[in-house]
Amino acid sequence: MLIRRERPADAEAVRAVHTAAFAAGDGQPGREPVEAGLVDALRADDGWIPELSLVATGDGGVVTGHVVCTRARVGSAPALGLGPLGVLPRSQRQGIGEALMHAVLGAADALGEPLVVLLGHTGYYPRFGFRPAAEYGITPPDPAWAGHFQARALTAYRPSLRGEFVYAKPFRDL
Repeated sequence: MLIRRERPADAEAVRAVHTAAFAAGDGQPGREPVEAGLVDALRADDGWIPELSLVATGDGGVVTGHVVCTRARVGSAPALGLGPLGVLPRSQRQGIGEALMHAVLGAADALGEPLVVLLGHTGYYPRFGFRPAAEYGITPPDPAWAGHFQARALTAYRPSLRGEFVYAKPFRDL
């Protein structure tokens, strides 16, 4: 497995990863999962950070997974929103998602970003250092998310970074 930055030629493969990874979760067969179109919309948004869109490739350079962080805010301060993270179903449970998470968090830290926030499974993301966002004084855009709204402080984090979290526009348009 190789983790690298997404290239323009990867766009269709990335779409295929998210379509396959999230197809079973939306409960509507034949309908494209929101995550597939979301990545396309994020790519076209000002919040897109190319250095934080990563793919995992396997044999023959086939894209098997993808993760992205985009520009967000906590109050008026910059932060990152993570997601979606997807792995082809046939490649799941092989450490690809874990490798993508470590890579994107390391890249974000190297870029001097202070904080990564996500809405996700509370049994999965704490292994990467995510904690309830409320512990950082960060509130979700929707109060109903509070139980699954998580944050991970990076090296540049300062405790004064508190307030309401605002995702990149494509997330808000969902």
